[in-house]
Amino acid sequence: MTSTITRRMVGAVVATGLAATGVLAMSGTANAEVGTGNIAAASSVSAQSTQNFGLSTTEAKAIQAKVLKKYGYTSKKYPGKIDGKLGTNSWKAFQVYLKKSYGYTGTIDGDPGKNTIKALQRLLRHQVGAKLTIDGVAGAKTKAAFKKYATKFSKP
Repeated sequence: MTSTITRRMVGAVVATGLAATGVLAMSGTANAEVGTGNIAAASSVSAQSTQNFGLSTTEAKAIQAKVLKKYGYTSKKYPGKIDGKLGTNSWKAFQVYLKKSYGYTGTIDGDPGKNTIKALQRLLRHQVGAKLTIDGVAGAKTKAAFKKYATKFSKP
């Protein structure tokens, strides 16, 4: 009994891990057989190409249209659509803005990593008075402040 449970648990972990890395599937169900147990791990894996940090589509569209467009988004430099998905080109344009005014020192790579988040936190402290620790972690307070910042641009 214990070995069957162990095989099933290991199988589930392996199937989930393989599905998450795209080896088995990009979406749908990933299956793996281990011993006599047939293990199926449900997976809804898709590329995490957007990072809205809690913004709704409408709020993200407002940021793209009113802030990022000015810094190259929708242009030849960082071609993108105003679609409410803060993807690589949106973040590249945001990094240009953050570099210009909020101390971003990283490369313009479109990855909203720790350095990008630190600069975003400085922007949020300045623009909406958010009392944030500049730690590079997009936690609940950072997300709430980002939402507050976005609402400045999403109102008609």
